[in-house]
Amino acid sequence: MKAIKVNEFGGPEVMKLEEVERPVPQADEILIKMYASGVNPADYVVRQGGNEILKPFLKLPLGLGLDGAGEIQEMGSDVTGFKKGDKVYGIPNFLSGTYAEFIAAKATQFAIMPNNVSFNKAGAIPSCALMAWNGMDLGNVSACQRVLIHGAAGGIGSLALQFAKAKGAYVIGTASAHNFDLLKQLGADEVIDYRDEHFAGLLQDLDVVFDASPVFNEDARMIMAVALKGGGRFVSVQLPHPFSEEFLSILAKKHGEAKMIRRELDVAQSLTDIAKLIEAGKVSVVISKIYPMEKVAEAHSELETKHVRGKIVLEIRKEN
Repeated sequence: MKAIKVNEFGGPEVMKLEEVERPVPQADEILIKMYASGVNPADYVVRQGGNEILKPFLKLPLGLGLDGAGEIQEMGSDVTGFKKGDKVYGIPNFLSGTYAEFIAAKATQFAIMPNNVSFNKAGAIPSCALMAWNGMDLGNVSACQRVLIHGAAGGIGSLALQFAKAKGAYVIGTASAHNFDLLKQLGADEVIDYRDEHFAGLLQDLDVVFDASPVFNEDARMIMAVALKGGGRFVSVQLPHPFSEEFLSILAKKHGEAKMIRRELDVAQSLTDIAKLIEAGKVSVVISKIYPMEKVAEAHSELETKHVRGKIVLEIRKEN
């Protein structure tokens, strides 16, 4: 089978399409015939050699890809709740990757994919959706709250916006001006240009801030903290950038909370709940571009501009 492998850290050119052995599922795993993989910012971070969090875990050669969708081919002896031929979406075993024609992964990390989307769309959902879902949970988002989604046009932000709307929140999304129409289509009640010189003055009385931007900006973080109500919650996806003492002191005066997203959630149940929202038409997936597996370097180069609308997808094989 074919898979994308990294044998040295560096630019997009270090990713090679190689012939490798098809994996054999362990007792608690499923073997998945992959159709699509999401392309996520963490992929190029790993390809470059990792950040302070990831670096200790990276051992060459390695695979890339944080999520994907495909069809179950085999099941380990301990696996229940699935059958051969099920269409599933989810996340791979840690650092094993989804840029491959077949993967073996723990069954608890996959769920039946939404029945009203293609493999390409399903493959783009899991990683970003789980972070957005986790963010809404940590922020305790509920009906009638004022929720700010910073970086609302990206893969995580576009889903978080829709999850917050599904909970009945009043949602404000930040993006560059050319993405305003997209945010309104996704249900945003207000849209704000994060580059507006009056950005600070446009934000007020926020119950929750979810910072889903792929670009860290301490000034923006401070402005959003100031705009929180007393008892407000600030949740961030930017794990490599801890909250500063000055930032935390602002929240302390408001009796607010600051949290980073985490992976401690029931992946299969979360993906099942997300699939229900997609099937009900309450959440849609924004795909920027689909690349064939042999064009993976181009996919990474586009993603590294940090101006991608929604998600980029790597098509592993054509859907029948």
